[in-house]
Amino acid sequence: QVQLVESGGGLVQPGGSLRLSCAASGRIFRLNLMGWYRQAPGKQRELVAVISSGGATRYAVSVKGRFTISREGATNTVYLQMNSLKPEDTAVYYCNVNEYNSGSAWGQGTQVTVSS
Repeated sequence: QVQLVESGGGLVQPGGSLRLSCAASGRIFRLNLMGWYRQAPGKQRELVAVISSGGATRYAVSVKGRFTISREGATNTVYLQMNSLKPEDTAVYYCNVNEYNSGSAWGQGTQVTVSS
């Protein structure tokens, strides 16, 4: 089993920045795809950004150019740098990883609120 601990959420003004972190621990042989998803009130969970083990990335159109996903292999951590935040970015952000043996795992979620 893989456990995920997220951090870095909070309240920020429009135009501000936040950095989310997600550290994986437990039975880890190899982490394949790692990513961030978000769910706003009354909406379905949606993909924000994913990164492969080789470093290839994919972003939602709505965040491209503003958000940057990265990962650190030594610590099994995935990051999401969020710049130029907008009120519509307000949501609970969830980390997701795919471990070679155990499959998909989700974090508990961290709230991001963009408001003046």
